[in-house]
Amino acid sequence: MANLEFKSVSKSFGKTIVVEDLNLRIKDGELFVLLGPSGCGKSTILRLIAGLEYMDEGEILIDGRVINNIAPKDRNVAMVFQNYALYPHMTIYDNLAFPLKVKKVPADDIREMVRKQAGLLGLTELLERKPKTLSGGQRQRVALGRALVRNPSVFLFDEPLSNLDAKLRVSTRAEISSLQRTLNATMIYVTHDQEEALSLGDRIAILNEGRIQQIGTPQEIYDKPTNVFTASFVGSPRINLLEAKISDDCQMIIGKDVTLPIAESWRGLMENGRPDSIILGIRPENIFYQRNTKDDLVLAAEILHTEFAGDRHILFCRLGDEELRVKSGKVAPSSEGEKIKLFVNPQDCLLFDGKNGKRIL
Repeated sequence: MANLEFKSVSKSFGKTIVVEDLNLRIKDGELFVLLGPSGCGKSTILRLIAGLEYMDEGEILIDGRVINNIAPKDRNVAMVFQNYALYPHMTIYDNLAFPLKVKKVPADDIREMVRKQAGLLGLTELLERKPKTLSGGQRQRVALGRALVRNPSVFLFDEPLSNLDAKLRVSTRAEISSLQRTLNATMIYVTHDQEEALSLGDRIAILNEGRIQQIGTPQEIYDKPTNVFTASFVGSPRINLLEAKISDDCQMIIGKDVTLPIAESWRGLMENGRPDSIILGIRPENIFYQRNTKDDLVLAAEILHTEFAGDRHILFCRLGDEELRVKSGKVAPSSEGEKIKLFVNPQDCLLFDGKNGKRIL
């Protein structure tokens, strides 16, 4: 396997900047996820690695070797696409063997390598069948196997589970994770699905408009987002972001008319010069309606409506002129239109600068 490095890489299509000044190092044997909305540049980054697009500026290195001018076939990377890209007229065996035949690998070696990967992926009984006779999950495993037989330095996954139903997505990503640990392979995985990213990645890079917003472990990305974009993109239901300011008498004013005392853990804001505006971030699971400890802030809210989500309810509440999302238990606590008190520990809150969106606490 190999490590991968980007040095000041940029790519534009016409006047549209797709990747801007990308600096990133992916470790040997790491499953690294590129996460972001459609059009943020994540698939373009994969295509730059594979040599399917050429960068305008910068360098990409695999194990310290610059690959900018190396032909795609000589880069020793394998790409797994969203649409499987299998040859419909070939058997599964021939689909798996095709990359090796192109390299003129001896027939006996091809047979051994295909059988090995087919066994690893549970495809042994399917080798004589055609792709059209397989399920979506089976086809995706064939696409994985075709990448594996090449023994590449780097695996590239471009939203490979998007065509699968929810149950198959869960089982297939478990297979990918297990496979990565077994092979200790360097994998770069592109997705817009935060659940996939959090469950698969050793580390995640959050992208927006061609620029990296944050790099970290799934836990770091979720618990300590560096800015409002990362905080709002990761988490379901999404984080509550409430516009606020600090008054001269050291009160936090949310919206127009909700006032909270400044918590002791927020005193650092005052010592460093308070920002003109603040965005208060509270994840829905950190708001409670039955707990009231001495450190909790009390929020007087009104229930607008509720959504049943199986093991819990999602409450949509009004807090002054702001909407608040709350994860509650399996039994809804109150009816729509009812006034309730909600409790949140200041330690569970995130504070962002209202002007530049960066986290300040």
